[in-house]
Amino acid sequence: MMRMRARLLVLHVLVLTLLVVLAMRLWQVQVVRGQEFVTRATETRTRTVIVPAVRGQILDSSGRPLVRNKTALVVSVDRTRLSRMPDGGVKVLRKLSAVLDRPVAHLQQRITPCGPGIAKPCWTGSPYQPVPLDEKVDTREALQILERQEEFPGVTAEIHSVRQYPGGKAGAQMLGYLQPVTEAELEKREGLKASFSGVDLVGRDGLEYVYDEALRGKAGLRRVQVDRMGKALGVEEQTTPIPGDHLVTSIDARVQNVVEKALARAMKSAPAADGGAGVVLDARSGRVVALASAPGYDPAIWAGGISARGYQWLMSEKSGKPLVSRAINGQFAPGSTFKVSSVTSMLRAGYPLNGKYSCPGSVMVGGRAFNNFRGIPLGTLDLHMALVRSCDTIFYQAAFEQYLKDGGRNPKKTPKEVFANVARSFGFGGPTGIDLPGESSGRIPDRAWKKDLWNRTSAVNCERSRKGYPEVKDRARAEFLKRLALENCTEGFLLRPGDAANFSIGQGDVLVTPLQLARAYMALVTDGKLRSPRIGWAQVRPDGKVVKTIDVPVVGKLPLSEKERRYIKNALSQVPSDGTAAGAFAGFPMNKVRIGGKTGTAEVWGKKDTAWFASFAPTQNPQYVVVVMISQGGMGGSAAAPAAREIYEGIYGIKRPPAVPGGRLTTRLPTFAPDGTVARG
Repeated sequence: MMRMRARLLVLHVLVLTLLVVLAMRLWQVQVVRGQEFVTRATETRTRTVIVPAVRGQILDSSGRPLVRNKTALVVSVDRTRLSRMPDGGVKVLRKLSAVLDRPVAHLQQRITPCGPGIAKPCWTGSPYQPVPLDEKVDTREALQILERQEEFPGVTAEIHSVRQYPGGKAGAQMLGYLQPVTEAELEKREGLKASFSGVDLVGRDGLEYVYDEALRGKAGLRRVQVDRMGKALGVEEQTTPIPGDHLVTSIDARVQNVVEKALARAMKSAPAADGGAGVVLDARSGRVVALASAPGYDPAIWAGGISARGYQWLMSEKSGKPLVSRAINGQFAPGSTFKVSSVTSMLRAGYPLNGKYSCPGSVMVGGRAFNNFRGIPLGTLDLHMALVRSCDTIFYQAAFEQYLKDGGRNPKKTPKEVFANVARSFGFGGPTGIDLPGESSGRIPDRAWKKDLWNRTSAVNCERSRKGYPEVKDRARAEFLKRLALENCTEGFLLRPGDAANFSIGQGDVLVTPLQLARAYMALVTDGKLRSPRIGWAQVRPDGKVVKTIDVPVVGKLPLSEKERRYIKNALSQVPSDGTAAGAFAGFPMNKVRIGGKTGTAEVWGKKDTAWFASFAPTQNPQYVVVVMISQGGMGGSAAAPAAREIYEGIYGIKRPPAVPGGRLTTRLPTFAPDGTVARG
């Protein structure tokens, strides 16, 4: 009996202890941490969804869409959720493969994060962002997913806004493209993380990149109440997303189309051509009217993720690397189009504007003969006719004389380097500052550049001067390269007489971009002010209100008086009728539109010549500056000038309807209706 009582006592104590512990725990949960758990419970009943904003359109100067939006059913996968499944989501992907009619291996590759050794297509975006697998889903496929959601966990089929390019390839490099947001961008790009919707795309190149923040808009917010099973019960709070601003550009879609076609024909007519560019500027405002580069590509290739084959094609030499814009990134010797800088250099060095100069077939520069084109002497010329007939030897002689004044091979402590410094004042050797990313600077080779180049290459040249080029089968070629390597090894830091002579006619080591040349000519034939060209004209809200007007800044001034500029301009005005471009413009109605310009033919070692034509019209009061460049196109007068003629014919409607009625570009922004559409008439 005593033993039974002891057991009951222990049991009573144990029960009492458990009750005390339970009471203490309840007191702690309900009183001490009650508010904390109430808050947590509330949070578990609320789901926050960030609603993406509609991206703004990119429009031409009249409101025509260059890039617009279209709605599409998009199937996306939450790769993080799939990765937490026991089989890594393979079962879900197999079912999705049957719906989308795509191999499971392809779907797995698409959701695999990009990294070293990972071939495209792979996922470049954030791991927290749903991966779009198909942007061309039809309603039937979407319903199969939505009606059997329990079989497709982590898979969504929703209507999204995707980019559309009405002009196809036209201006692809200029417009840019969109890609998923990366983790690095979320951390680095200010304001992006806070407004990240989970399905956002950001601009990767061109205008899409430069004006990304304005185009993207601001995401909205929706707080949804759900039950413990995740079923939506109602909307607790909602903030409407703010659509992105439209970007109105100065591009005229009709002129852009004319330039694209002219460039394509010029490339086709020159069998060896491997690239080209066309630039049209509004000479009166400094804005870009058209910017074309060949070869081009269709930016729609990026939609939904680019394939491995597609990406390799964009980057390959065989395709001509169409991602690269020859207009702003292509660096080429400018040939005789550069002589406008050299004439200015002569004037700043003290050569008289109205002087007479001998143009022999050949001149000796540093013990070496430098020839005119085909060695033809042109007699005694003034600078006007030197430009019209494109004499080389006048410029060779002047550049050599200035080289000697600076001390030649033993330069003075502070050489004037007139030709190089004047070229920089024309904007060569530095980016124009256009509102596009990744612009090239070109190159103005002076004494400092030569020394820097020697410091970087002397070791290789000295080694080659000893070992030679055994891999080169042509013995004469191999011997030449060995001698050249020895020369660069021993005195590559010196600016040679030949370097100065070549510089004066836009040959040798001097490089410019087509856009640099266009803006230099624009300054020359207008008011002498060097401007930083702009494509963006204004940011406009979807309701039509102008948010911001984008100005064209003045960044420099040519070292020429108005009289000197007028003199050079008058000389250039004679080139298409009586000079090196006369053949290309034979029969052109100069009485209707008078064209001025300069041809250029630049020699390139191991390749065909680079063809140039830099021009302006009408000559009296220029509205347009047009520059055409054809890499490996041959002579400027036979390859580039005909393309420029075709552009002017298209603009002014010669033998065809005009791209710009009356030839006058619009100076007013397009008018928008209250619903955001462009008001016509």
